[in-house]
This record gives sequence, structure tokens and C-alpha cells, in this order.
Amino acid sequence: MDACEAAAVTLAEYDRIAAAYGRGTADHDVSQNIAALLDEIEGEAPYVILDLGCGPGRDLRRFAELGHEAVGLDGSGAFVAMARAATDCEVLHQDFLALDLPPSRFDGVFANASLFHVPSSRLARALRELAKTLKPGGVLFCSNPRGRNEEGWAGGRYGCFHDLETWRAYVEAAGFRELRHYYRPPDRPRAQQPWLATVWRKGP
Repeated sequence: MDACEAAAVTLAEYDRIAAAYGRGTADHDVSQNIAALLDEIEGEAPYVILDLGCGPGRDLRRFAELGHEAVGLDGSGAFVAMARAATDCEVLHQDFLALDLPPSRFDGVFANASLFHVPSSRLARALRELAKTLKPGGVLFCSNPRGRNEEGWAGGRYGCFHDLETWRAYVEAAGFRELRHYYRPPDRPRAQQPWLATVWRKGP
């Protein structure tokens, strides 16, 4: 199965479970991640934020409540419909493997639990597209389940589970400079922190 087929199967699975996924994640607390992005954006708020992989719109709504111009993007048609219904925000329907975003539109990109679905063979292109759509000095936040660079299927969805060094190499090659990283959930031993969060600034 090639990358496009893997993405299509993954999106079909999200379409199938969209309602249950929305209920199951509605109360997830990602305030630490939202703050990690917003704290690094330079200049005065409000900001223009792209919620990449916005799902049903939970975090998209939060960015709007904070006064920012929030734009969602998801490859799942079901999630796009849910996010549009739940917010007054613009929501783009785009596959991560074929992102087509306007240049220099966004102050920040919030990629929370989304980019790990991009097969490694297509990750460089996706990251370059995100760099393009950020304003000079813009900030990219990513949170992905970490691993030892395994890649494959889990629960009907394709995922890549990079360690910090491998993930860092991909993002730096796309023209970003690392600002910080941390592991989640907070205040637990490292073995109980399956999520790697990283914060980046667009070059030079």
C-alpha cells in the first residue's frame, strides 16, 4: 500500500468513528500545548492560527474564544462538517499529503496529534508547505506519539512514531529552528509520557 492509499484508509476510518471520537476527546486538556504555541508567537495578539488536523473543532473553538482568527483544516469530511457546525471559523478540507496553503498567511500552526499520520515518505513536503504558509518568524507547534521510528498501522489508522532526534531532523530540514520540546502528560515519569511536543520558529 502506498502513501496515498494509507492516507485514504486512515481518513475513512476517522470518518467512520467521527462522532465517537468527538465525544471521547471533548474533555481532553491541551491547554499546555495551546500556551506553548501562543507564548512563542512574536508581535501583538490577536494572531492568525491554523489548527492542522482540527478534528471536530475542540481546539479551533478555543483559539477563537481567546480572540484569535482561527482557521481549521482536516482531511476527514466528517470532521470538517463537525468543526464548521461547532464553530464560526473557516475550515479547510485538505489531505495532509496534498496541502495547498496560501503563502505567509499564519502567525502560528497548531499540529496537535495530527502530523504523525503523514507517512515518512511524504513528511518533508508537508512540513515545507507549513513553512511556506507561516509568516516570517511564525511558529509551528507539533505533538506526536513518540516511539523508536516505527511506522505502520494501529487501529485502522496509519502512523509514524518518531523519536526526538529523527523528528528534529525532519523539521529542521524544512527550515525551522527548535525553540523547545517537552513530554506529555506533565508530571509523570518519562515512561508514562507517550507524547512528544515540539515548538519551532520558521527560519532563517
